Amino acid sequence: MPENSVDAVVTDPPYELAFMGRSWDQAGVAFDPATWAEALRVLKPGGHLLAFGGTRTYHRMTCAIEDAGFEVRDCLAWMYGSGFPKSLDVSKAIDRAAGAKREVVAERPASKASVAWREREGRSDRLTPAPITAPATDDAQRWQGWGTALKPAFEPIVLARKPLTGTVAQNVLAHGTGALNVDGSRIGTADGHGGGAKASGGFVSGYERGDGFSASAVGRWPANVVLDEAAAAMLDQASGERTSGKVKPHHRSHGKADDLRYGKFRGDIPLVGYGDTGGASRFFYTAKADAEDRGPENHHPTVKPVSLMTWLVKLVTPPGGVVLDPFAGSGSTLIAARHHGFQAIGIEREAEYVAIIERRFWPEAVTVL
Repeated sequence: MPENSVDAVVTDPPYELAFMGRSWDQAGVAFDPATWAEALRVLKPGGHLLAFGGTRTYHRMTCAIEDAGFEVRDCLAWMYGSGFPKSLDVSKAIDRAAGAKREVVAERPASKASVAWREREGRSDRLTPAPITAPATDDAQRWQGWGTALKPAFEPIVLARKPLTGTVAQNVLAHGTGALNVDGSRIGTADGHGGGAKASGGFVSGYERGDGFSASAVGRWPANVVLDEAAAAMLDQASGERTSGKVKPHHRSHGKADDLRYGKFRGDIPLVGYGDTGGASRFFYTAKADAEDRGPENHHPTVKPVSLMTWLVKLVTPPGGVVLDPFAGSGSTLIAARHHGFQAIGIEREAEYVAIIERRFWPEAVTVL
């Protein structure tokens, strides 16, 4: 690919965890600076890279990205409520090593999440309830309730940028890259208004010189936390209904530190908020799963929701831009790019996943070169 030919790189590379014994997840490619040096080469100056990582290996990928020449700008967290703990039951391991047989004392019914997954997959075979057993030895009793892992509930996403040529303003005008699409990625509200400005100086989503701090009419400022529907529901359950701060128009700031950017303190800046009500999830983008994410035609083991990839692609890609995904997987990034009229280039090594992309992206028969 030619140098400086793409506007953004949005990808979900291998986490290098040997996931499900897959060879593609233990090749070390995501830890190799040479991989990301190629992404740097084809990106335009100021172009952004978004790459998912695993919680145990994110640091090695990020160091490789930085060593390749990128500037690490932020870390986003995709938080989800459907994670399944992959933990060793220490008590059971002790009994197993001792050759002791544990007594079954109850059965654990299938979780709602597993039932829902089976429905999506079209599975009709009966789920067998998991047995609940009691410790058989004194040592196992002593270590009952101990494990080796936490429930996974988020995946980090590195946000990095190719170095600019000159200032941000100069780079944007010359190459169309270097900035984030803040307004296009804002978190909308039910009434179409944003919010967040508080009397105590909380979140401020916009500033109009002479008009004071005010909530943007196009939504809240995008955060570096993204939720799925399950995580949003749990957050709202924990927070309950809350009302954002609403300040009367005649209230004024009194020497806020932010005013120093204009060279002096000002005491005549009105503070305005919307005071909307709802759960805490309204401050964050919520990615919703749909039929394109799962189904009989998509058996990829690490599918990302199209709505999540759509929000990420929109955040870093200029209008009419070209998005590159060097680890295309099941094609979610490509579909997301198509939703916004971007051009997209996907690279995928595994033939079985290329076939998934064909079925998802082009329902009609196609020839892949």
